Amino acid sequence: MKKNTGLKRIILAGGFSLQGLKSAFKHEAAFRQETFLALVLIPLAWILDVSQIERILLIAPVVLVMIIEIINSAVEAVVDRIGSEHHELSGRAKDMGSAAVLIALLLTAYIWLEILFL
Repeated sequence: MKKNTGLKRIILAGGFSLQGLKSAFKHEAAFRQETFLALVLIPLAWILDVSQIERILLIAPVVLVMIIEIINSAVEAVVDRIGSEHHELSGRAKDMGSAAVLIALLLTAYIWLEILFL
């Protein structure tokens, strides 16, 4: 089997990444909600009269939430693929992924509140 290298590998990887984004948007309601939130918050960060560092601090956690949501969705998909019966480790994996998203959302809220109101 011939390995893809160079530009062809980069193009294929980019295609797989786009496929993953489309899949997350199509199958994950939370990712759709976070995408719409990002479509509001990221332009708002550019409109607000804040420093460049503050703008970066406003945008970065919004993107981080989306990244963590995709990873959480991937973990959930793998767990669901393994089996539908309840298993303590499967539940723990899903709960930890959900907790990661929650922490990222709380971080986002904290940063926005700190920069804008405190």
